[in-house]
Amino acid sequence: MAAEVRPRLTVLSGPSGVGKSTVVAHMRKVHPEVWLSVSATTRKPRPGERHGVQYFFVTDDEFDKLVANGELLEWAEFAGNRYGTPRQAVLDRLGAGDPVLLEIDLQGARQVKQSMPDSRLVFLAPPSWDELVRRLTGRGTESPEVIERRLEAATVELAAESEFDTTLVNTSVEDVARELLALMAVA
Repeated sequence: MAAEVRPRLTVLSGPSGVGKSTVVAHMRKVHPEVWLSVSATTRKPRPGERHGVQYFFVTDDEFDKLVANGELLEWAEFAGNRYGTPRQAVLDRLGAGDPVLLEIDLQGARQVKQSMPDSRLVFLAPPSWDELVRRLTGRGTESPEVIERRLEAATVELAAESEFDTTLVNTSVEDVARELLALMAVA
């Protein structure tokens, strides 16, 4: 009898603007059975974002309660807002045998690795620094100050690549999504 293969938690991280959300959206279109954890955030919704779909949009007080009650697997502050992963939903899905993906920042990836050492950390890298700058400035959704903070953070995040189990370079959304699925062993 073959040993039961239990799914591992896969954490996708990388600098802001590298295309994490785009890769994940493409992957889930092709493989909707991959469960993506929905983070809680104190950030205001961007146009088209819906509560419970892209994020759980919460107040600072609500976020404080989640932290105080130990209900977040990880959390971090980024660009003046806080983001966190609800713990129980992740554990429930893994327990049910579902492939689980977290799309989070470097700080969060480090916290997850500490609390769940068998998780797989995947670093999504840009093809080049110039391409990352182009993507961040081309969004048109953030002020120059926020873009500058994101670029400063990206420098730190790129330097942490060696902490990850695997690096994927985002030259093609389709290719990266396929590689990520293969790592997660989603048939």
